[in-house]
Amino acid sequence: MAQTLAMPVVPSLSAICNGLKSTSLSNSISLPISNPPKAGSLSIRCARVGGVEIPNSKRVEYSLQYIHGIGRSNARQILSDLSMENKITKDLSEEELITLRDEVSKYMIEGDLRRFNALNIRRLKEIQCYRGIRHIQGLPCRGQRTKNNCRTLKGKRVSIPGKKKAPRKYLLAVYLCSFDHNTQKYLLKPFDLILPADQEFQ
Repeated sequence: MAQTLAMPVVPSLSAICNGLKSTSLSNSISLPISNPPKAGSLSIRCARVGGVEIPNSKRVEYSLQYIHGIGRSNARQILSDLSMENKITKDLSEEELITLRDEVSKYMIEGDLRRFNALNIRRLKEIQCYRGIRHIQGLPCRGQRTKNNCRTLKGKRVSIPGKKKAPRKYLLAVYLCSFDHNTQKYLLKPFDLILPADQEFQ
């Protein structure tokens, strides 16, 4: 509701000349005042649900998803249980906000959910099961391939400086020719000769 400001009206010239009483100065008019200023791009008024400030400019279904532990299905379930219309958050009344806070408090959210997950991961590491070992190694534990993906757990790629390659060796096949007097035939026997890269065969 727009606030009003009372300002006195200056009496007319004829009223002053006729010597009327100054009671006419008590007449006033109402001037509207603009809406409360905004701090940056956010309105001063904000809705706080589950210890989290949810955005005012979005509908309740999407605003609730800013709370850790409440996704799309949980947000829709909350609105269905409360029979609440999916309207913009800033249009909620105080009674609706209180009802919404009470319903959200039934779920495990924010710090409680993070502690619950951390304790489960710690238990897996202590019993040294497959999933626990994968958590220790910082690798995915649900069967994903790790050759090309899983960069989230591995982190960014680290470039390795090029190593000096060992000199290549050339394999030269040499055949030794000999004459067999018994069979009266020439025999070829393979003889492997390995040369380093910096030495040429002459």
